[in-house]
Amino acid sequence: MSTNNIPRVEVRNISKYFGNVIALSDVSMAVRAGEVMCLLGDNGAGKSTLIKTLSGVHQQSEGQYFVEGEEVRFNSPRDALNRGIATVYQDLAMIPLMSISRNFFLGSEPTKGIGPLKRFDIAFANRVAHEEMAKMGIDIRDPSQPVGTLSGGERQSVAIARAVYFGAKTLILDEPTAALGVKQAGTVLRYIAQARARGLAVVFITHNPHHAYAVGDRFTILKRGRTFGTFTKEELSREEMVRMMSGADELDALTHELQEFEHTDQLKAEGKLSETEQQLSDKLG
Repeated sequence: MSTNNIPRVEVRNISKYFGNVIALSDVSMAVRAGEVMCLLGDNGAGKSTLIKTLSGVHQQSEGQYFVEGEEVRFNSPRDALNRGIATVYQDLAMIPLMSISRNFFLGSEPTKGIGPLKRFDIAFANRVAHEEMAKMGIDIRDPSQPVGTLSGGERQSVAIARAVYFGAKTLILDEPTAALGVKQAGTVLRYIAQARARGLAVVFITHNPHHAYAVGDRFTILKRGRTFGTFTKEELSREEMVRMMSGADELDALTHELQEFEHTDQLKAEGKLSETEQQLSDKLG
């Protein structure tokens, strides 16, 4: 892990309001070069709002945002990209029927020739796509093959390699393993470790604690727009992480309630309920 103590990206006590709705409340987190910060939480925890704030889609309503020690306030995702912050979303924004190299350079196509003779430089694009993918640990035989022929994990690797090639220092990965099988998810986790080894700061958003624990250095857990804090593996076991994410107290209460229903159904079947209890049970269904 990097000895540089200045975080690549840091938010301090940020909140985000949409009218009367509090999407984030007093959230702080930081990620440094050569580190994987895992941002965990169930659906509705505030993960999406936080990454959209980090990537310039939203502006925080309160709090401070720092990039390499300098306070910033982004007006658009382009501002974030200009500061080396790239976000790889779950849908990847790729065109399946286009080649790997075409998708790699989508929106920033290299050209050769001048004037009306200017055209896409296929040879250069194929060479760079092949080399950059190799750096991520994947050997693609033919960069001209449609990206849709790749597995979900391999497509994630194209998106990650593309972001790194275009100057990303901080990589925000939005649920990259959510729709993948076990083997493909393992492939993506390997790419995340590769990105960390190359000195990138990685924010890995997931609701899967097992994936997070496999590659994470530190863990920030969100629930209902608030954070439980940031922890290392020494401070937080996998079992404790699962408990914090799942809301164990709520699950315990639900288990108790289900046991009560089961007990009532048993008494009802045995004809041991009083008339009042029977009427109440019938009303509750």
